[in-house]
Amino acid sequence: MPNFPFSVADPVQFQSPLPKSSDVVIIGGGVIGVTTALFLAKRNISVTLLEKGRIAAEQSSRNWGWIRKQGRDADELPIVIEACRLWRELAEETGEDIGLNETGVTYLASSDKELAGFEAFMRIAAAHDLDTRLIDSIETSGIIRGMSKRYAGAMTTPSDMRAEPWLAVPALARLAARLGVTMIENCAARALDVSAGTISGVWTEAGRIETSTVLVASGAWSSLFLRKHNVVIPQLSVRATVAATEPLPEVYKGAAIEHGIAFRRRQDGGYTLAAGGSNLLYVGPDAFRHATKYLPALMAHPAGTRYHPLAPTGYPDGWATLRDWSPDSESPFERMRVLNPAPVRSSLDAIERNFPALFPNLGKVRLKATWAGMIDAMPDVVPIIDRVPAIAGLLVATGMSGHGFGIGPGVGRVVSDMIQGNSIGHDLRRFRFDRFSDGSPIRLGPAI
Repeated sequence: MPNFPFSVADPVQFQSPLPKSSDVVIIGGGVIGVTTALFLAKRNISVTLLEKGRIAAEQSSRNWGWIRKQGRDADELPIVIEACRLWRELAEETGEDIGLNETGVTYLASSDKELAGFEAFMRIAAAHDLDTRLIDSIETSGIIRGMSKRYAGAMTTPSDMRAEPWLAVPALARLAARLGVTMIENCAARALDVSAGTISGVWTEAGRIETSTVLVASGAWSSLFLRKHNVVIPQLSVRATVAATEPLPEVYKGAAIEHGIAFRRRQDGGYTLAAGGSNLLYVGPDAFRHATKYLPALMAHPAGTRYHPLAPTGYPDGWATLRDWSPDSESPFERMRVLNPAPVRSSLDAIERNFPALFPNLGKVRLKATWAGMIDAMPDVVPIIDRVPAIAGLLVATGMSGHGFGIGPGVGRVVSDMIQGNSIGHDLRRFRFDRFSDGSPIRLGPAI
């Protein structure tokens, strides 16, 4: 796994000069920003994508690499189904091997009660003609070999896919650049230029670019950037730890999860692993500000999050993080080019304990890489994909809540058509900007 996780030490791959103007400016070089740019370029719309650090250097390359329909929120599912089709098309268009394979996703059930809990999604799956099915204990042991634990059964979707995120998103960026997108790494957007409530440009560390349309797709940084312009979203970010093993015998060609461990077969013959259970939330000013909106999620999953009172210096919701700056001064985005959190030791301990315990026949499991990422989360575990009512020409696609990699191309296509004023093809009311301020009750999506 050379040069991963990406960092500011990696050479800049995209260094076009800042143009004087662009039809659309996209802030954020993750999977959402890159695919939106790509689809706009296919319509001959001039696009400039600004990335403060390196393309895909944060959560878009650090995720598990699952491309799944299974277990999705019912309102996300139509976009995910489209995304799966687009992943196949785009993988071919890149001309690169991104590790895309249709290998299935399986949720393991330790009890009959847990297995019965999958019935709600089975009804959603049936409405969309998915190949998702419930399997019994014997079949579960047959598709995932060598498990030391006997499960009551599982839910599985054979058509779900996997890919290597740290290969896939940069490959999509190279495709976007070939299609004419102006991509600029190491160039932070500092502020919007707003005239009479309408976007007129973006101030960057390299100067001003004129535009009438801006998409903020900045992951964990979106809330901090928007708040400078009095646009408030209840977004927080949580730290999640991941590891990759050295090559091991194949026990399952796809991805699976149970309470103690999540695992996915990798292109290099190893496994991407994550511990079951909680992520880590740094309790900063925004966490206090939006605490009541997160109460439904906390009550539904009381053990799902651990807390730490102090974020490392410069993190999006750190107590000392700069929250006001001028367009001609250094922004917090330049101070933290790549958000590169350290793995949580207790999570690594759980990974090193739980995976070998589940598959004792694998022998010694050696980790060749460990990393962590900051997941941009929303109170209802589904994203915001919408225009901002208060500022004409401003759109937001953020808060993917750990589900962004798989759905990425679908959201990119949707946002590109939203920008153009075309038919979207999906009902986006669930993802509207003002759902947290219009009195609507918070309706939780699936946590996994």
